[in-house]
Amino acid sequence: MLSKLYKNAERNLQKIQNIFSKADDFRVREFYSGSEGNDKLILLFLEGLVDKNIIDRDIVKPLKTDNKSFRRKGFLHNEGFFNSIKENVTTSTIKEVGSFEEVVEGILSGDTVLLVDGLEIALVMSTQDYEKRSVSEPQTEAVIRGPREGFTENLQTNTSLLRRKIKNSNLKLVNLVIGEQTNTNVNIAYLEGVADQAIVEEVKKRISRIKIDGILESGYIEQLIEDAPFSLFATVSYTEKPDVAAGKLLEGRVAIFVDGTPFVLCVPYLFVEAFQTSEDYYVRPMYATLTRWLRIIAFFLTVILPAFYVAATTFHHELIPTDLLVTLAAAREGVPFPSMVEVLIMGLIFEILKEAGIRLPRAVGQAVSIVGAVVIGEAAVTSGLIGAPVVMITAITAISSYVIPSIGEATPILRLFLVFLSGALGIYGIMLGISIGIIHLCSLRSLGVPYLSPFAPITLLDLKDSVFVRAPIWTMITRPRVISRYNRTRQRLFQMPRPRKNE
Repeated sequence: MLSKLYKNAERNLQKIQNIFSKADDFRVREFYSGSEGNDKLILLFLEGLVDKNIIDRDIVKPLKTDNKSFRRKGFLHNEGFFNSIKENVTTSTIKEVGSFEEVVEGILSGDTVLLVDGLEIALVMSTQDYEKRSVSEPQTEAVIRGPREGFTENLQTNTSLLRRKIKNSNLKLVNLVIGEQTNTNVNIAYLEGVADQAIVEEVKKRISRIKIDGILESGYIEQLIEDAPFSLFATVSYTEKPDVAAGKLLEGRVAIFVDGTPFVLCVPYLFVEAFQTSEDYYVRPMYATLTRWLRIIAFFLTVILPAFYVAATTFHHELIPTDLLVTLAAAREGVPFPSMVEVLIMGLIFEILKEAGIRLPRAVGQAVSIVGAVVIGEAAVTSGLIGAPVVMITAITAISSYVIPSIGEATPILRLFLVFLSGALGIYGIMLGISIGIIHLCSLRSLGVPYLSPFAPITLLDLKDSVFVRAPIWTMITRPRVISRYNRTRQRLFQMPRPRKNE
């Protein structure tokens, strides 16, 4: 239950000072206003979160001015006082609150709170001015063609970037506060009339029931609302690009903005989206289709190639051409480990080098990754501990894994799983592992939407924009059936470009 403010401003101030008793950045500013200069006003704010110039220029100066609207009778009634403030204070936002909890929330958010003696209300005025990163190109989703702007850590900046993409009053933003200690602002964005209202309500429900001390990044929320927490595959996607978030909203999805992170969550999420990029829709369809096939090949290479090498060299020599088999045998001569152990050792070394390259400063990290891979690989082959073919297999696997970074968390575990199965059962183990993976993918849901859609269940109309094909934009008449069930039409028919006829 909310604690109401007192009429006595000094009592209100004393209680708020007790709340911020050990906060050295808490500031109290008292002055008098009104036609006779006997109306006591108290300003409360946290230094470092506010712009003092805004406080002096837009709040203090107008309130200290001898103005008829600030006579004593204007302060005796909430409505009269509030109207007087609105007419004279020039901050962008003014909100009337009546509880200590709302006052504290406003102060912690970087606003300035005005207390007036004789009133059970306070005014929360927008004066935020803290350090924030400017809009720049996201490093995790680089493109050759397309917008270069990315989300930042500031929630208001991120929502404004989205509204620049979708200038529509149907774009709704629902604000929630999550985290018992951090009180993190979370915005749920969706297009009314396009998004399935059942999905919107489910997202609100899942986020509202989160009870945790703090939300420091959107990954917290992702792990608390996903459908399959023990699955290798994510059922919630994330993006740093406003155009990607806007595109997903236009298909009927829901976006989740979290204050303090540039990564915006989007649900529902389908497996085919891992092979799609925003640039696919900015280039010609044949080239976009080709690149999607390259991503599919890269995915199978990074997951299956090490396991296939282990199976072929251990159990199925007949699968390897004779000349190649002789070459492989010569390369592995003197190597003390079986193929599976070789692959596991090189895979472990690669993961260590990758982690070191990520965590170290950029210049040092690049040097460690390149020099470490070359030196260790060459030394391992020269010393006879590892065969040269395994080094090449590891290199191809590593390069392929970077082609599809959106499922980069799942590929190392899948690769390891298949290597063990192939080392024990050969090709049969690989087929068993693939079958288990497909069955698992078929069982997954994202906010109730089948994860393998539009393949399982198959939706013919949605295959125009699947993992295998990116059809021309003018053929995408409808939104995905499993995402937007009611408002499915997104463009009119017969927009295929036609050459001008000679008269």
